[in-house]
Amino acid sequence: MFFSCSVTSVEANIEIKSPEFKSEDMMPAKYTCDGGNFSPPLSWDGIPKDAKSLVLICDDPDAPMGTWVHWLIYNMPPASKGLQEGVLPVESFSHDTKQGINDFKEIGYGGPCPPSGVHRYFFKLYALDSKLNLPAGATKKELLVAMKEHILAQAEMIGKYEKRK
Repeated sequence: MFFSCSVTSVEANIEIKSPEFKSEDMMPAKYTCDGGNFSPPLSWDGIPKDAKSLVLICDDPDAPMGTWVHWLIYNMPPASKGLQEGVLPVESFSHDTKQGINDFKEIGYGGPCPPSGVHRYFFKLYALDSKLNLPAGATKKELLVAMKEHILAQAEMIGKYEKRK
């Protein structure tokens, strides 16, 4: 069973979901620093027909030093249906899909590891009207600048986590 959350835009109604947790629920430890630190499986649908690429940003707005970036993956083909569990921390994949650098200063996914309390982890999916001309290892700031005025639709889901004592 998949759990989901969607956001409607003027252009489309896209949805992002995971079979492992509902939006606003606690994430299983295997996707965090307390477990295997694997990226969670995600799937989506409702991508606009005129989309040229997809972007996924995962971040934590509850981090003490400001929003903490956990994952950036961009130039995913619009025909893709999701990401499998445990995406490898490599710079590039087929079809020009690339991963950016997270705030752990690493390529790929860095799982939740909050210093205290429950934090929220936003998985934001964007459908764009173009591919991005960015190298692998881009930062969130670079990604947001490149995406500006190219977003056709977006969706998000939120996982929560509190580090084990």
